[in-house]
Amino acid sequence: MSGGSGGGKGGGSKSGIGGSGGRGGLHVRVKTAKKRSVSSTRWLQRQLNDPYVRRAQAEGYRSRAAYKLIELDDKFGFIKKARAVVDLGITPGGWSQVVRKANPRARVAGIDLLACEPIEGVAILEMDFMDDAAPDALIEALGSAPDLVISDMAANTVGHQQTDHLRTIGLAETAADFAVQTLVPGGAFVAKVFAGGADHTLLTLLKKHFTTVKHAKPPASRKGSPELYVIAQGFKGRGDSGAAENSDENGR
Repeated sequence: MSGGSGGGKGGGSKSGIGGSGGRGGLHVRVKTAKKRSVSSTRWLQRQLNDPYVRRAQAEGYRSRAAYKLIELDDKFGFIKKARAVVDLGITPGGWSQVVRKANPRARVAGIDLLACEPIEGVAILEMDFMDDAAPDALIEALGSAPDLVISDMAANTVGHQQTDHLRTIGLAETAADFAVQTLVPGGAFVAKVFAGGADHTLLTLLKKHFTTVKHAKPPASRKGSPELYVIAQGFKGRGDSGAAENSDENGR
């Protein structure tokens, strides 16, 4: 999805799906229709044969991306202790669904450029996160400062890997700045970046304000996708906290 909006929303996973979860099932072949391009046919065939897509449909999640957050939480455990959550790039809503299912007591506020169908217990703002009014609007909708900020925002890709990486990193930096300005002490931040991980500016900001900063690629993230996630936990506060200790940029 586009700037200010989320993308398609790992550790051993409790979701019950491994990276090769499609084996043993029927493989669906899709013929190229007259009005459908070859690339569209390939995308459709991939969707029909994707075990995460099938499971999302069976379990009521709005997108396969829900399992990315499930798998990240399985490994890092940031959802159940959260009480106030901001979901940046909420549409279509899979990540907020995961939060509400794992922690029904959590209050959630989400924002996206694109419309998102209502989710019980979630306040949804249809506006650009890059709008100067967005941070205050989110805090007002949430009713308090957050203790968890999650972001699946990604810029519209142009097919040039370096450009796509830089544009998405720009969104991640803005999301990180929001987290640093609003999180309560002890809070966490989870965001999408692209292959190559978070850049120096983003890592410097996160290491300064969080106890641990790690990268992870959940199994639900397609092997050919350049996406990666940065997980920052143990927010130190907004003072001059210095460089973080015990950080592991590679999550190893």
